[in-house]
Amino acid sequence: MSESRNHQRMALYLQDSHDLRDGLGFVRYAEQRGFEAVWQAESRLVRDAIVPMAAYAAVTERLKVGSGVINNWTRNIGLLAATFLTLDDLAPNRVICGIGAWWDPLAKNVGIDRRKPLTAMRETVQTLRRLLNMERVTFHGEFVHVDGIELDVVHGRREPRKVPIMIGATGDQMMEMTGEIADGCVMNYCVPPEYNDKALELLEKGARKAGRTLDDIDRPQLIVCSVATTHEEAIDNTRGLLCQYLAQQPHIAKASGVRIEVVSEIQSILGWPATKEQINKAKHLVPEELIHQITASGTPDEARRKVQEYVKRGCTCPILYPVGGDVRLLVDTFAQN
Repeated sequence: MSESRNHQRMALYLQDSHDLRDGLGFVRYAEQRGFEAVWQAESRLVRDAIVPMAAYAAVTERLKVGSGVINNWTRNIGLLAATFLTLDDLAPNRVICGIGAWWDPLAKNVGIDRRKPLTAMRETVQTLRRLLNMERVTFHGEFVHVDGIELDVVHGRREPRKVPIMIGATGDQMMEMTGEIADGCVMNYCVPPEYNDKALELLEKGARKAGRTLDDIDRPQLIVCSVATTHEEAIDNTRGLLCQYLAQQPHIAKASGVRIEVVSEIQSILGWPATKEQINKAKHLVPEELIHQITASGTPDEARRKVQEYVKRGCTCPILYPVGGDVRLLVDTFAQN
């Protein structure tokens, strides 16, 4: 048995490239094969995370269900707390709140001014934690203003809820603050394994501020994973995905270390939303070297070896983002039983 199958924590990441009802089958299958969790994306204006999370929670018994990640700008703090209370009612002690600072130009295009993102995130996380702890909260910050509110549970459990709060940090300051205030960090995808070295240093620096150690900070990591029977098919599937990400999410391109000339040329071809025709026209601009550097793409053995590189550099639980049509092949490749 390979090392990657020897009781390794493993999670599945789902976004929008499949029928929503098919996703229910994927998560049930992942649970059967020993996966620990499923994380639902909320990024472009396509699917919200909460509806699929509720569906996944309803059709599984042990699988943890996380938001990977929602933003801290568009849900009022009272609604945010009530939402995760509701999910925890549906799947007690199986829900994870992954939250991030969002990104431009999308946030700006829907009227959100992401000023002082560190302050906004700190206020959100600390107030959310107090509300889920069933406290009565009054807080007046720059972004969060609440007067004597508490979760109003008439029917159901009134005890504090165990919902880990994980920040999807990208910038250095957000990463350090995550180590200080969060239960964990949803580590970046589309980055090389050595990216983790600095991220762990920043998390540890933040943890020390709160009297904690790096071991107190869970570090699940999104990893783009394309598994196919042939190396060439896996690479081609990933090339299309990276093409779209590099054009539309500049923070990912920056973290990936991609040359600005490559990004600019891709952006000149892709519209928003990008069409399949535009992606096919531009995807040849994504170099294969980059695909090998920042994703786990290839045959099952190749994908397993690459994922282990992230684990060796501090990832506590790979969150595998399946690229291509065969999600069950990916689950089988990383099955834990």
